[in-house]
Amino acid sequence: MNQKTAIIIGAGPAGLTAAYELTFKTDITPIVLEMTGDLGGIAKTVHYKGNRIDIGGHRYFSKSEKINQWWENIMPLQGAPAIDDILLARNVPFSTKQNAPDPEKTDRVMLFRNRISHIYFQNKFFNYPISLNFKTLFNLGFWKTTKIGYDYVRTRLSRKTHIKTLEDLFIHRFGKELYRIFFKGYTEKIWGVPCRSIQPEWGLQRIKNLSVSKTILHALKNNFLALFSITPKSIETSLIKRFLYPKLGSGQMWEEAAKCILERGGYIHLNQKVTNLYSVDKKITHVEVVNPISSKKRIYKGTYFFSTMPIRELISSLDADVPKTVLTAAKGLLYRDFIIVGLLLKKLKLKNTTNIKTLNHIPPDHWIYIQDESMKMGRLQIINNWSPYLIQNRDTVWIGAEYFCSEDEAVWNMTPDQMKYHAIQELSRMNMIDAQDILDGIVIKMPKAYPSYFGTYHQLNKIIDYVDTFENLFLIGRNGMHKYNNMDHSMLTAITAVENIRKGIKTKDNIWAVNIEKELHEK
Repeated sequence: MNQKTAIIIGAGPAGLTAAYELTFKTDITPIVLEMTGDLGGIAKTVHYKGNRIDIGGHRYFSKSEKINQWWENIMPLQGAPAIDDILLARNVPFSTKQNAPDPEKTDRVMLFRNRISHIYFQNKFFNYPISLNFKTLFNLGFWKTTKIGYDYVRTRLSRKTHIKTLEDLFIHRFGKELYRIFFKGYTEKIWGVPCRSIQPEWGLQRIKNLSVSKTILHALKNNFLALFSITPKSIETSLIKRFLYPKLGSGQMWEEAAKCILERGGYIHLNQKVTNLYSVDKKITHVEVVNPISSKKRIYKGTYFFSTMPIRELISSLDADVPKTVLTAAKGLLYRDFIIVGLLLKKLKLKNTTNIKTLNHIPPDHWIYIQDESMKMGRLQIINNWSPYLIQNRDTVWIGAEYFCSEDEAVWNMTPDQMKYHAIQELSRMNMIDAQDILDGIVIKMPKAYPSYFGTYHQLNKIIDYVDTFENLFLIGRNGMHKYNNMDHSMLTAITAVENIRKGIKTKDNIWAVNIEKELHEK
């Protein structure tokens, strides 16, 4: 009897979720091929001299109970005191909490975290997301606040509803003045082009139903619901106050998932870059890979194929006679790349005299969003606040300065020393650090971190229609679908694909519909 196998390209959240689902729910053996030497993709955690740093932090929060349960099956939730809120929210008998792990006694545990972030704008800190409180109004000033209110009312009363660009969406939702202050600069840092040049789909995925009216309602409720549920379906995701996070970093989840896959007979091969996909009669038959270190080539045959590799690379790797229109559309798909500069410090310069409360000069934030357009930096991670277990010496401060760019930009091509110097200069200008307090640093680059909603994005359907003609090929995940999905949505695309195989469902429309269905929107 021929054993069924599934070749999975990529060991990020989507690829490993597919492998995990296959090992537990089918008789299909997964073979995961990862081009790098790491697990987790953009959700990995890098180890550096006893400290750990994520490639951009990942909050473990989902409106899908299926995903929340998936995470908890691999890494259980921490014990008291935070566990009580989860048990109350899910009507779980309190007798079960005695089995909840203590993070001081085990590493395999999910911590319950309070979410706090701020926006840095004009040397002041604003709550993120923007909240309607005295501090926000005071920081903006009377005239600017009045202008925002007037402009918002005027926009909402306008009959113009044609939304063709991301700028149209933001202005329609928030008004020109609020858009200019709190949305335009940061968004254009991410993408490197004006908001008027970006398709609105990214905004529709990221903010969905978030609006000024929702923010007002949230302020009136005083965050009451958010304090008592890890999965509050009535609360916009951008407004959640708590989330789960693996004790040793986001990548720990995927390292644990990989162990489960291997234990159940799956295979994971690192440093295996897929260069060619071969097909017969609209079915993929095998892939060719090359080891980027040794240059050794190898062939992997399979029954099913899951791809999380960038669509642009997938199409160029197919041996089939790809239509010119599809080749052109794929070649024009664009991406944004990511750099994080990790800096270990004796202390931060930030003091309680600023308008943000600190503990030992450390703000409580997970992220600080740098809205100031004079700064190249997009976000600042305070890694201590994600998990204190990520730092070897808890008397030090471990931060990550995040930059969004493209491979042809000067910042991407800086040497590590130049990049660290650049980050230090910007943080010094913000009065966040003193250069003399820096103990160490690391620069990490992640190419193709964000699929872009410009270039030939508007022709993506041509590529989808063509690729879906390959019966046994499933595109999943963020880059695999060229869709700015959150981690839970990427996982759901993998789960849906495996379900389709199990149930003999031929259409792939339900895979592409993930993160479009109303219930799963991150609003």
